[in-house]
Formats: sequence, C-alpha cells, structure tokens
Amino acid sequence: MTILRKREGFRRAFASFDPEVVAGFGDADVERLLQDASIVRHRAKIQAAIGNARATIALRERGISLAALLWEHEPAAPRPAPEGVGDVPPATAESKALAAALRRDGFRFVGPTTAYAAMQSLGVVNDHLLGCRFREECEADRRRFSVPKNVGANR
Repeated sequence: MTILRKREGFRRAFASFDPEVVAGFGDADVERLLQDASIVRHRAKIQAAIGNARATIALRERGISLAALLWEHEPAAPRPAPEGVGDVPPATAESKALAAALRRDGFRFVGPTTAYAAMQSLGVVNDHLLGCRFREECEADRRRFSVPKNVGANR
C-alpha cells in the first residue's frame, strides 16, 4: 500500500518511468531523490531503479523487448479462478523463472513475488477472484491483446 500511495510521486521523480531519462540519472539525482518525501527513500532501491532502466536499454540494444521477455513467462494454461484471497499465490514457477531471467539481464530487486505482481498488473495472469466484477473484463482485454511478436525469440 505504501508504494501505491506514493505512485504519483514515483512517476514524477522517475520521469514517468522513461528508461532513456532514468538511465541518465547520476549521483546528484540519487541525492535529490533521497530528499524526496513523495517516494520511498532507500538508496539501494533508487540505484536499482536507475540500473534497471539501464538494463532495459541494454536489452533493447540486443534486440530484446522487455515486454516480450515478460510475456515469454505467461503460463501455458490459465490457472483456475481463485475463490479467495488465500488462493492467490505470492509467486509461481513462471514468476520465479521471470525473476531469474531479469536478474541474468542485470535487473535488481526483482524477486519472484515482484515478478508475479508485474505479471498480474500487466495482464499476463488474471488472478481476480471468482465472482470479481473485474475478472471477466480482464479476460476480455486479454482476448483482444496481441502478445509482442518476438516472444520466444529472446534468447
């Protein structure tokens, strides 16, 4: 919840998450961000965000799409709709593999739980509870979505 409440601060502080801009941040930017109360002021996480922007650019330079890398880890079959919050896993085999792939490519602070949260937020998996009004909306969006073309060709 802390991160969600600070979402706008993060968006402003990290240039709307534009990797080209964030990758150019230096020591002065780190010091500036450490003084910004609208974000979580943790030096290692700020430095990781900058490093992750650089890792994103490095992927692009190798012809690898970060989106495609993420979608490569889509489960082969959808999981059954969870009936309760306790049925939603914090991580899966796919999110563990995604986290490992991201770390191999130079990303930091990307464990299996963080990777799974990204997969959920981007629609790679749909863990809306059975009966949740957003579950079918998410499924409909997924049916209209085209997976990035270079999925499977990243390695």
